[in-house]
Amino acid sequence: MTAENVPAADGADESIESAAQDSESSVTISRLEDEGDVAADYLEELLDIADIDGDIDIEVRNGRTYISIVSEDPSSGSLNGLVGKDGEVLEALQELARLSVLTSTDNRSRLVLDIDGFREVRGKELRDIAADAVKKAKETGDEVALEPMSAYERKIVHDVVAELGSISESEGEGSGRHIVVSPADS
Repeated sequence: MTAENVPAADGADESIESAAQDSESSVTISRLEDEGDVAADYLEELLDIADIDGDIDIEVRNGRTYISIVSEDPSSGSLNGLVGKDGEVLEALQELARLSVLTSTDNRSRLVLDIDGFREVRGKELRDIAADAVKKAKETGDEVALEPMSAYERKIVHDVVAELGSISESEGEGSGRHIVVSPADS
């Protein structure tokens, strides 16, 4: 009897599949760590050029690279210029970091950049905005249009609206893209 004719032991196929998934997962994590290193190097150069002090932290979670620039003295506000009005500069820096990764690795990146906890604070605001819109839509039975926001912010709002049992859609183009919240179907 040749090895080809020997039946596999119970669970052998599952073990092989599991090992392949683990290997794929470690390759993905390694790729995301490499993305983080490339982006962090790029951002560190920018900080040096601008003569701004900040520590860069890299974390990989949920299939994404998260990079944080934190001030050595948060009360100094030394990084506020990197956030800009409504996070506009932060969004631009995130896109530049993603472009740096693309240039170096030929891979598109979905990395998320945060500066001095801006995204956490903004996330709380967005959850409140979403909850208020859902409440208003349910009370009035009308759609509620929100102010334009970035794709990242829209994703947060869509998730909260869905959790609260309502419906949301993005409408508009470019910088005018915004969310419309509808009351849940009865």
